Amino acid sequence: MSSRDSAASEITPEVLLRAYACGIFPMAESADDPGLFWVEPEQRGIFPLEALRISSRLARTVRSDRYRITVDTAFERVLGECAAPAPGREDTWINNRIRKLYSGLFEIGHCHSIEAWDGDDLAGGLYGVSLGGAFFGESMFHRSRDASKVALVHLAARLIVGGFTLLDTQFVTDHLRSLGATEVPRRKYRALLDRALQLPGDFFALPADRPVSGADVLAIVRGTTAT
Repeated sequence: MSSRDSAASEITPEVLLRAYACGIFPMAESADDPGLFWVEPEQRGIFPLEALRISSRLARTVRSDRYRITVDTAFERVLGECAAPAPGREDTWINNRIRKLYSGLFEIGHCHSIEAWDGDDLAGGLYGVSLGGAFFGESMFHRSRDASKVALVHLAARLIVGGFTLLDTQFVTDHLRSLGATEVPRRKYRALLDRALQLPGDFFALPADRPVSGADVLAIVRGTTAT
């Protein structure tokens, strides 16, 4: 279900947070379309934190610390990479209006990025919205193999330590399904969301000012994950 807003309507970061709390989020038809529309899927994609699928190969990559992981150090770059065309994704739904809105959420502490670095190169990353004990994953990108997946595993560990119970992916793609994403009906999603919003999720319960090893991240995730 979706509805288009009028061009004159004022959507602020605060309005955006209220929308997330109601289970809806904005999208654009394309990066060049200045308009937005509100979306509330009949089937909502989520990552059950207890069922994240980490293949043996991905686990080796995480454990090797091949990628240096940081938090909130290159938010605008991650947002820009997620908005940029890529092979198999010639256009995106992230227009300038969305970029400004989520930059505003970042400034007030409700939007975060996870960055994966290969030396000085930004190899991959993701960003999303944090509200209570819910994290709404918005988009991810990679320029090197498995970089975005490693960022996702680090995100999951951070959410587990911080007491989050909901990792929202909005929609499920084959790629996300291979990592454990699943769909739930709107009514069940709203119940999960309502419970999560009552929790004081702490995105920084896991330190962000120093590296967290891949081995530690895997131990955290596998402490709650059926493998």
